[in-house]
Amino acid sequence: MKKILSYFYPITKRIKTENNGIVEITYFNGKKLLDSANANYSYGSLQKILHFGLQQINISEVNSILLLGLGGGSVVQTLRNDFGFNKNITAVELDQSIIKIALEEFELNTDHYLTINHLNALHYVEQCQEKVDLIIIDVFIDNEVPSEFFLISFWLNISDIIEDNGYFIFNASTHHNEKSVLPLIEFLKSSFVVQQFDLVEGTNTLIVGKKITNW
Repeated sequence: MKKILSYFYPITKRIKTENNGIVEITYFNGKKLLDSANANYSYGSLQKILHFGLQQINISEVNSILLLGLGGGSVVQTLRNDFGFNKNITAVELDQSIIKIALEEFELNTDHYLTINHLNALHYVEQCQEKVDLIIIDVFIDNEVPSEFFLISFWLNISDIIEDNGYFIFNASTHHNEKSVLPLIEFLKSSFVVQQFDLVEGTNTLIVGKKITNW
């Protein structure tokens, strides 16, 4: 019934979370969206931004994915439905309320090849012993990427756990993070072939990299 009514007017539910303040789950035109106070977290413009990023890599070369920042899990849906990726995905999410929303409101509990870890992404990559073919970094508090995700120490850990010839996709910024992007890209060029895409969907900067063997 809510889905039908949403074609006539939006239906919104607000939920208080541990780390992301008040978020809104909105039925609009038959589709659920997850939004923070100032940004789309899942299933709106964010889904289109990460879809664009995934188009820049060869997904057929990818056998394992690490997702830092889950939100409502729209990138999982994109990988499954649009790119036919049916292998294992590991997600790391700090906010337990967001995990609950993803599982219950967006039905990620039906994805049997998805593992969700309730952990700090910074700590996870410090301790991770497994290598993966693709890391998607999509960590926002409202509409800002925390500054820690631009630190060289974080990216050294990322490089260590990406397989040779593997990829990363970093949803790097809105205008709040612009000054942090350029020095990061200069550092990344020492280990990756890097592409920068500005104003994706009119807003965000994406950085896409491929790790090269014997660079």
